Amino acid sequence: MKIASCYIRVSTEEQTEYSPASQLKAIKQYAKIHNYSIPDEFIFIDDGISGRNTAKRTQFNRMIYIAKQKPKPFECILLWKFSRFARNRQDSIIYKTMLRKELGIDVISITENIGDDKISILIEALIEAMDEYYSINLAEEVKRGMKEKAMRGEHCSVAPFGYKMIDKKLTVDYDKSLIIQKIFKLYSDGIGCRNIAQWLNDNGYRTNRGNLFENRTIKYILNNPTYIGKIHWNTLDSNNTVFVNGKHTSIISNEDWINAQSRFLYNKSKYKKYSRDAALVKFDFQGIIRCSTCGATLVKNNKGIQCNNYSKGSCYTSHYISINKLSLLINNIIKYIFISEFKIAINDNNKIDNENFYKKNLTKLDNKLLRIKEAFECGAYTISEYINSKSKIQKEISLLNEKILNSQNYKTINTKYTNIYNQVSNPKISSIEKNDLYKTFIDKIVFDSKNNHFSLYLTTI
Repeated sequence: MKIASCYIRVSTEEQTEYSPASQLKAIKQYAKIHNYSIPDEFIFIDDGISGRNTAKRTQFNRMIYIAKQKPKPFECILLWKFSRFARNRQDSIIYKTMLRKELGIDVISITENIGDDKISILIEALIEAMDEYYSINLAEEVKRGMKEKAMRGEHCSVAPFGYKMIDKKLTVDYDKSLIIQKIFKLYSDGIGCRNIAQWLNDNGYRTNRGNLFENRTIKYILNNPTYIGKIHWNTLDSNNTVFVNGKHTSIISNEDWINAQSRFLYNKSKYKKYSRDAALVKFDFQGIIRCSTCGATLVKNNKGIQCNNYSKGSCYTSHYISINKLSLLINNIIKYIFISEFKIAINDNNKIDNENFYKKNLTKLDNKLLRIKEAFECGAYTISEYINSKSKIQKEISLLNEKILNSQNYKTINTKYTNIYNQVSNPKISSIEKNDLYKTFIDKIVFDSKNNHFSLYLTTI
């Protein structure tokens, strides 16, 4: 008896398809008639997952991973229909070619009985094209239906905080609606979004998903017209956006909404000069300075920098420091590193052994890189698998090259960093260029605001 696997997929948007249990029952009946055995470990089920692409289909990807093992674990993959395998012709061609031609594993639809002659190839391709058309058409119909629903004043997505869905109708959640009213009142009274988020978190309130409130969560609530009884539905065509009165009960009065919006617009215009492109406001140590309390990076905040999580309301320790003071302190620390003498005692024989060891590993990685390229060219790897594997190996090669350089002699290292220091000391180069240079030898700088202390972590010294 031949060993087979089966793949079952049921998507939430399709009401007419068989359930996973029904598909499995039909596949097992087919297997019994055709002398196949399906072990439990080779039954792969993705429930409630779209077939438009394979990225989120965890069981499908696990099945492909197992199929690549040597010797091949099963002779074929049994499906209820070809549409269960893929509704994207590119994915279908890539995976079926790999399975059939490279791994010797057939893909069989138990309800679409086709042979293996030339005509059958055309029939299978036609079935796949029809499945892809159906999938695209279904997505368009769903969008059209949601737009029609919005135009009737009905809510089209999950219930926002302060509401709950009862019998497919948006209904006020009384306890949470009081929190929404409190948020609008605090904001209208002059309390900032970050402080509101922190107040909510301190008092034990959490979002619908159980997460802490953040600065952006409060901003989203303050700008959500659902709370004044409106339905806002965006389409790809900005001229065709739906904004109508909803059938649900409002939580916020028009007056409170207008007050909050007026203050929001005022604050936006007040700080407009700071709303520039990120590249223009980049400071020398951006992405390098970290908070000692939560580990988040410190981001630009007016004339200084602040913990990103503190700005969102999820970190409770302020790490604000002016950029001028920061630059002065850190530049002095880095200058000290370069002008001081560091004597590293390394046994010559060990140094040579280390260098030879690194070079042997480098040769192995080069060969490994060549092998995965050959595997990709023959179809054993998908594009995403090849790119991910190549990226990991290249990172390892880069680290080994750096270790080889560091194992050669101290003078080379010292000269390299001296050249970098000369460049970052040049007042003519931009903050972006300085930032890139600093990242070549600084892993991170941890700022402890309570003790006014900096911990500098170097990458290679």
